[in-house]
Amino acid sequence: MTTPGVHEGVRERRPVIERRLHPVTPLRRAWAPVAVLIGWALHDPDGAQRQLTRLTPTTLLIGLAVLLPAAALYGFLTWWFTHFAVTDSELRIRTGLLFRRTAHIRLERIQAIDVTQPLLARVAGVAKLKLDVIGTDKKDELAFLGADEARALRAELLARAAGFAPETAHEVGEAPSRQMLRVPPGVLAVSLVLTGATWGWLVAAAVALPPLWMATHSPWTLLATAVPLLGAAGASSVGRFVTEYDWTVGESPDGLRIDHGLLDRAHETVPPGRVQTVRIVEPLLWRRRGWVRVELDVAGSSNSLLLPVAPREIAEAVVARVLPGVSVPPDEALVRPPRRARWCRPVWWRGYGLAVTDAVFASRHGLLRRSLALVPHAKVQSVRLTQGPWQRARGVADVHVDTGANKSVTARLRDADEAADLLRAQAERSRTGRRDARPDRWMA
Repeated sequence: MTTPGVHEGVRERRPVIERRLHPVTPLRRAWAPVAVLIGWALHDPDGAQRQLTRLTPTTLLIGLAVLLPAAALYGFLTWWFTHFAVTDSELRIRTGLLFRRTAHIRLERIQAIDVTQPLLARVAGVAKLKLDVIGTDKKDELAFLGADEARALRAELLARAAGFAPETAHEVGEAPSRQMLRVPPGVLAVSLVLTGATWGWLVAAAVALPPLWMATHSPWTLLATAVPLLGAAGASSVGRFVTEYDWTVGESPDGLRIDHGLLDRAHETVPPGRVQTVRIVEPLLWRRRGWVRVELDVAGSSNSLLLPVAPREIAEAVVARVLPGVSVPPDEALVRPPRRARWCRPVWWRGYGLAVTDAVFASRHGLLRRSLALVPHAKVQSVRLTQGPWQRARGVADVHVDTGANKSVTARLRDADEAADLLRAQAERSRTGRRDARPDRWMA
């Protein structure tokens, strides 16, 4: 019988083939020295302008003759000293010119691998791999690989993470995907126009800028105020349109596939079993059309959006695929806090609601922008009850459930006795849910 240590030793003695990134990578990394100069110029524009006025044409040409080859050499050397290799148990990434860094990424801890293609990368036919690994906040990445090589490597890593033998993992290929939903560009554009954040920033600019001009008559002051306001309005409308363009959701054995982007294309995966919370958001101006937005909390992952806009019925069907066995409670099933809670949160208390089913803890908040948070019992890590002095006087309390994504969902202003019963019952539901939960496995 082979012991685990001996078995690992045999596996480590297999030859490890190191690979380099795509030859176009030096062009991307050569910009680093130039970026340092641009950053300095933006940080101290007056000093940069003084230095430029002192430069003669000859000095400028000599500077460019030194800077450009140095930047090219830096890009080449960083590419030359960067290697990656896939072993039986991990992905290794070696980087660094003077100070070497080797990242050892255990394959079984990989929970999502995204393929992204910025605009210039799409033109060059290359792509970037971003890896979500359990226990790390920052994504490791391989940039850049050939587009076909990136997808093949992604499929191989996911196959090995799922338990396929190293000899056959590269033959598994990418898991097939079935399209579930595609958001039409027209619907996305209308939804952004009906988003309150865009109009809020525009109204703020219309209200603040005229009095500011009358008070200062300074175009620079006006410009310094207008640019952030209009930039925020653009980011909440045009920026989101560019990012969420052609949003497509597909179902595959390794999770839900999400493709999106007008200029920069991203191919993301919502890993199975790692979703901790689903939020169904319903802005005020969307209700007449029956549209909702679906957001996620995923443990150890930055993926936070499932659907930018969709009819509620379709959104609930997609949520059922993300959280198997969970159905979205209807509005009439959500119980409001007692009327005495209005003294704690006047008006807004009407937006709170709670429903607890056999599968999920569901809490709603908001009047103008309603948000319904769904937490499967198996994902609840801890339960807390909080009660301030004013709440004690009114006989109400808040119940918080904490998830593995370091986020909390709160049932606000519940009757104090109800909150105490909920605390005890939810702890038991969580233990039972974790015991009966399916394993979080790729391609399971």
